[in-house]
Amino acid sequence: MATRDPVADLQRIAFLLETANEATYRVRAFRSAAATLTKLSAEEIASRAAAGTLTKLAGVGTVTARCVEESLAGEEPVYLRRLLATEGSDVDGATAALRKALRGDCHTHSEWSDGSAPIEEMAMAALGLGHEYLVLTDHSPRLTVANGLTASRLREQLDVVAALNETFAAADTTFRILTGIEVDILADGSLDQKDDLLAQLDVVVGSIHSNLADEPDVMTRRMLAAVRNPHLDILGHCTGRKLATTGGDKGHRGRGRPESRFDALAVFAACAEHDKAVEINSRPDRLDPPKRLLRLAVEAGCRFAIDTDAHAPGQLDWQLVGCTRAVASGVDPVRVVNTMRADDLLAWTARHA
Repeated sequence: MATRDPVADLQRIAFLLETANEATYRVRAFRSAAATLTKLSAEEIASRAAAGTLTKLAGVGTVTARCVEESLAGEEPVYLRRLLATEGSDVDGATAALRKALRGDCHTHSEWSDGSAPIEEMAMAALGLGHEYLVLTDHSPRLTVANGLTASRLREQLDVVAALNETFAAADTTFRILTGIEVDILADGSLDQKDDLLAQLDVVVGSIHSNLADEPDVMTRRMLAAVRNPHLDILGHCTGRKLATTGGDKGHRGRGRPESRFDALAVFAACAEHDKAVEINSRPDRLDPPKRLLRLAVEAGCRFAIDTDAHAPGQLDWQLVGCTRAVASGVDPVRVVNTMRADDLLAWTARHA
């Protein structure tokens, strides 16, 4: 039998583990093995597999070595086969149609802040999912725990994105990376980055990461100030809640956090008035906003962005989770900003300034 590509199989397993929100150490095992083998020739990989010495390589363990051996034998690795057999879930027609209508993801992270993958790898995963664009929204400087980008690092990132987009254009693809940021909404409602830099970005997601237990009136004033800021385009995970979970990213397992309290009617009315989008965050540990608030936002006439808040390539496949919640809450696909083509999305964000 013809051999398969063992590196591609390892990367596919890692992607599916990320999509399933499996523990980070499992994902890292397969990505590390793939990274190690990428540096070797196909002949050396085959030779080591035949000699049983793959596990002597840094980053290659017993399980990943077995997958490589099965790939080289022309077999779909058993580990991969099991993941594919349990992949996804049954969805109704409306949910499937909404997912198909999404052209991109407006909230993603790379290794520049607290993501686990390079920008190019995130972009290639998005392209593989059929996206036309990916908005890169690494954290702003105040969130030091997430390695937030200073102004100088953000400027450097913009140059990297421009170079990658030139590469995509040269490859005769219409896919592109849109520049952005997940900017912290500070205690006074201001945004945690220089105005001149925010003005250069394609999409600005504003989220609250601190003082989440503030009194409702304080939190409401803070959010209203942010929504009225001409640089903000999307209000990210508005309640800040975290759901208790037994799997997923390092640091999130088993920990929950209650919703912030604020005047949702006032905040959603402001979003509608200023034509800002409310994010439907698809992360399994967020699912934010809760459906009761999502219905209020629908009634207020808000726009929405169905985002993954992905910190790894496989997590980009979480949009179906957000689509399911959007359909259940009566969200009209026409009101979802990432059903727009890239140029139309950019025209919408430009109107805010």
